[in-house]
Amino acid sequence: MISTAVVAAVVGFVPAVAQAASPSAAPGGAATATAPAAGATAEQAGQAAAEQDLAAKGVGAAQQKTAAAAPSSAPSAAPKFTVGVGSYSTDSLSVGVATGVTTDLPNGSISYQLDWGDGTPVETDAANASAYGHFKHTFRKAGTHTITVTATDQTSKLTATTTAEVVLNGSEFTPYAPTRLLDTRDGTGAPYVGAVGPNAATRVKVAGRGGIPAGVTAVALNITATNAVADGHVIAFASGTSQPTTSNVNFAAGRTVPTLAIVPVGADGYVELANRSGGTVDLIADVTGYFTKAAANGYTSVKPARIADTREGKGTAQGQVAGQGTFDLQVADQGGLPVQGVAAVALNVTVTNPQGSGHLTVSPGGGQPSATSNLNFEPGQTVANAVIVPVGADGRITVRNGSWSGADVIVDVTGYYSADGKSAYRPVDPWRVWDSRTLSLSLKGQDYYRQYAGGIVGRSAEALVLNTTVTNTQGSGHLSVAPDPNAADAYGNGKAVRPTPPDSSVLNWEKGATVSNLVQADVSGADTVDVWNRGWESTDLIIDVFGVYDKI
Repeated sequence: MISTAVVAAVVGFVPAVAQAASPSAAPGGAATATAPAAGATAEQAGQAAAEQDLAAKGVGAAQQKTAAAAPSSAPSAAPKFTVGVGSYSTDSLSVGVATGVTTDLPNGSISYQLDWGDGTPVETDAANASAYGHFKHTFRKAGTHTITVTATDQTSKLTATTTAEVVLNGSEFTPYAPTRLLDTRDGTGAPYVGAVGPNAATRVKVAGRGGIPAGVTAVALNITATNAVADGHVIAFASGTSQPTTSNVNFAAGRTVPTLAIVPVGADGYVELANRSGGTVDLIADVTGYFTKAAANGYTSVKPARIADTREGKGTAQGQVAGQGTFDLQVADQGGLPVQGVAAVALNVTVTNPQGSGHLTVSPGGGQPSATSNLNFEPGQTVANAVIVPVGADGRITVRNGSWSGADVIVDVTGYYSADGKSAYRPVDPWRVWDSRTLSLSLKGQDYYRQYAGGIVGRSAEALVLNTTVTNTQGSGHLSVAPDPNAADAYGNGKAVRPTPPDSSVLNWEKGATVSNLVQADVSGADTVDVWNRGWESTDLIIDVFGVYDKI
């Protein structure tokens, strides 16, 4: 189980001058916070960390005032009374606050008032002078928030006020016109021209590139492997971190394979792409958006829905998209999306029955199709890829067939980004949560695997960012992913009611192939996601977790 990371933000405090005078006294000592006990929850650990921050700064409840000094003719000094703040965070949009005072007043009752600065009601808490006050709040938007804390001694009525800035852990999405950041074939964005060597890696600059700002936390990249000499896979990860044991793109020698990835960006602004094969491979990376710790566009899941299928004339004209042809697709007000305000959309796009080899490009509507690509195909192949694409001002996207021959196109929608989105993104250390090969539990045809989300993120989530892979496939088929309608208990067990599989798909395979694809899995209503084998023969299933969209 992934334990939720606890980040204790060290927040300084501004001493406030007491607003009333009283006889001076010797200062008392600051309270000492104790470390959390073994097995403490993330919340308990966070509170302890915030208290330790306060105690380290000498902020905390004073002990009982010492005996009064002998009378003196010297003028008395104003009593000491200041307030301090420590904070912690356990998810994308929530922050916990510990408050304490430093004072030489006798032990008494302290009243705390906390204004979160976002228009929500002021909160009040009371504590003894020897204890800390605790508050918890969930903001609607990521970014930096200024909170104001006022402490009042209930006996003397002295008050002190301080402000503190807290930066939330969550990131929000900014769409970016599809742009090529890396192409080792011609040296675009690469240290040199040429394929990546066996078990070697290349670096891709993201932050500060074009209009992408510094401070980027993650980036949406469509990564393509081509000209591969041997079978293998690509691992995408943040520069300056250890290479994980998960995978993003699985490729076969001689084939061109793209896969969307949401990749954390290193502190130096780079991501790394590692070639895990025994031969060379060319790598291409196209960006369609990025995440920062600032208010932008949050993510909202929708029930997977098919909004275009050229075989049936759904969403566009019936019949194959001609070679070098395009069609516009209405996205706003389709598949559970709102009429207005959609900045970008999360899709799964499939090509089937292609008459020749080529590629497909998905671009914002109302402009020229992008020069990048989203998926590549060969004659007769059925292939799918996840796509995150900005939506044009007209609420549309444009799909272009880059082949010289016709092909059918299917588009399924899984979610969207908007200013009033329901969640913010938080990367996690990449983790392989399921591998059926290790237990010899291949997924049978027309069967499904249930993955409990609460066991991954430790709290209720809007969606999980997964990479799903099938291997050792015994026949052809496709994979579908949908939230489980049954409520799950703490062990991930639900009612014994077999769900109905969705009519959407996330990846397609042929017998003997290894295929992967990114899935932004909706878990907003159930905390459990079902992964369906819609083929008739068994396959091994691998699930890697890369991040979570935490709910408001």
